Amino acid sequence: MKTIMVPVRGDGRGDNVLAHAAVLAKRFDAHIEVTHCRARPEDLVTYTMAIPSFLREQIEQSAQKLAESEETGLIAELKTLADNLGLTFSEDPTTAGGTVSWTEEQGKQSDVIKHHGRLADLICVAQPDRSQNIGFNSLKSALFLTGRPVLMCPQTDAVNPTLGDSVALAWNGSLEASRAVMASMEIIEKASKVTILRTGKGEPHGATAEDLVAYLAARGVTAVIDKFDPESSVGESLLSHAKSNGADLLIMGAYGDSHEREVMFGGNTQTVVDSAKMPVIMVH
Repeated sequence: MKTIMVPVRGDGRGDNVLAHAAVLAKRFDAHIEVTHCRARPEDLVTYTMAIPSFLREQIEQSAQKLAESEETGLIAELKTLADNLGLTFSEDPTTAGGTVSWTEEQGKQSDVIKHHGRLADLICVAQPDRSQNIGFNSLKSALFLTGRPVLMCPQTDAVNPTLGDSVALAWNGSLEASRAVMASMEIIEKASKVTILRTGKGEPHGATAEDLVAYLAARGVTAVIDKFDPESSVGESLLSHAKSNGADLLIMGAYGDSHEREVMFGGNTQTVVDSAKMPVIMVH
């Protein structure tokens, strides 16, 4: 793992996400690219009546200057936060140790995530907040537009400094679960403890948890299986068993059913998105 992307939205949750990314950056000697989406000047102004073109240009120029001023302030805040997190602010991603840089791009948030996310080893986003209806677009864009593993970071007062040392793998033999393991293999190989969470029968003809144990063993990873019947929903059971096994990170495939269906009717992934108290890596 060498590149970690952290898209920020100006919603006040970026500090927490960067703190999670910082732990992994220092653990893997990686570089964090903080990307900020700047709205186009013409999108920052709502026009309720026709106005002369020269006045429109003046308003858009003022909006542009305001955006530039805000960007300067955000970069200054990032440098201070990076210093507090033990990161080096550097434009050179090959600099030794955990490093961080800033990228500003104009356009839609989904396009910025797609542009920078497809060549990132990990994308870190804030856990969506259903009550305030924020964060879902960033998570959805990262999952469905990049094909890369996405770390969903819950709001917390302090990030576990050993994040990734004990991981739980949600396994049902599905394509999404397989992709999650493959995309997170560096984290799995570096972990001191790996637990495979297994519930139900899984997919017909899908690889079993025992098959996964053998696969990991060939790569020098010792894993144990926690096989259980769900006490309530599968999503809630995965979270509770991950916690009871001492995991600080859950890795799982995401949205085997469509995102829209799970949001409307409920589903394992959506339950985890709504309820998780620990960081979760998801892969679609």
